[in-house]
Amino acid sequence: MTVHHLPRRTGSPRIAVVLGTRPELVKLAPLIHELGPAARLVHTGQHWDEAMSGRFLRELDLPEPELLTGVGGRPRAGQIAASLDQLDAAFAAERPGAVVVQGDTNATLAGALAANARGIPLVHVEAGLRSHDRAMPEEHNRVMVDHIADLLCAATEDNLANLRAEAVPAERVALTGNTVVEVVRAGLPSAAERAALLARYGLRPDEYVLATVHRPENTDTAEALGAVLAELAALGRPVLFPMHPRTRAAVERFGLTPLLAGLRVTEPVGYAEFLGLARHAALLVSDSGGVQEECTVLGRPLLVVRRSTERPEAVAAGFATLVEPGPELGRLAAEWLADTPARLACLATTPSPYGDGLASARIARLTTELAGPFQAAA
Repeated sequence: MTVHHLPRRTGSPRIAVVLGTRPELVKLAPLIHELGPAARLVHTGQHWDEAMSGRFLRELDLPEPELLTGVGGRPRAGQIAASLDQLDAAFAAERPGAVVVQGDTNATLAGALAANARGIPLVHVEAGLRSHDRAMPEEHNRVMVDHIADLLCAATEDNLANLRAEAVPAERVALTGNTVVEVVRAGLPSAAERAALLARYGLRPDEYVLATVHRPENTDTAEALGAVLAELAALGRPVLFPMHPRTRAAVERFGLTPLLAGLRVTEPVGYAEFLGLARHAALLVSDSGGVQEECTVLGRPLLVVRRSTERPEAVAAGFATLVEPGPELGRLAAEWLADTPARLACLATTPSPYGDGLASARIARLTTELAGPFQAAA
């Protein structure tokens, strides 16, 4: 792993954007662009490798981050502890005017705790999501961050209602929309580029399935992962399967490699490439939180392979439904594929529940105001 450290900056504190995973890079990219030179990007290294994270940084035109060391590959407590220790030292050496975190990762919690410990204003982007599933570590992360944040940027009315129900003071909460809308609009390749992309993979528009699986609930047991792979392979349609490193390791560990024979397995793809492939898929199958949002901007149906979701908006709007690994996944997928033309026509006229594409500008303005005296001197 190559470790990148930016030189020590001088002058007034800036706004530290703390992240650790590829989805955070994607969701925070437009906010980092809005903040411009005020943004100080700190990557905990929770998900760091040059092939994936490095590619995302380049594709999203993000500045080279300060990269923490020794975080990736540890268990949850170790990741949080190692990140917190290094973030505390970084904030002591150069105190930011505010700290921004997004979502519910271990990096999010570590960044929030580091800001809180130093009395630095804390902004939580995508606040108020709740799965009400305490078996999910992410649920604990997002709840703790919400209750120590100074500014909670809620993407939807449902998120606002969750925070209200937990008695979060209204003056700390703002309805901003979700940055995913502008991310998808900006990142989607042109029609000509998408046509070339599909040709490269030998795919025809509206005739294939795009699937991703990486969450522990689907990769930690041979039964769950085997059930997902078997049902996908039995669909009788081309199934493109960009395989996450965690999933690949689990396939090998459980001896499930023969189940990949019925799928078109690829290495992980870049974000723009994924959007281009998703835009023309007849069906998406995924356990990703981000895909649950992206499908509403792309107008594509999604089967969410999860027990629960913290993003019910996509389900309520008709873009997605929850399904657990097993025969029900295959049954629903076959049913939806049989109805592809009508389903796509309906979704094409259904607006995304995640806002108007101006979320980053709102969040940047609110964050700068919160930083207040720190930023005034910049």
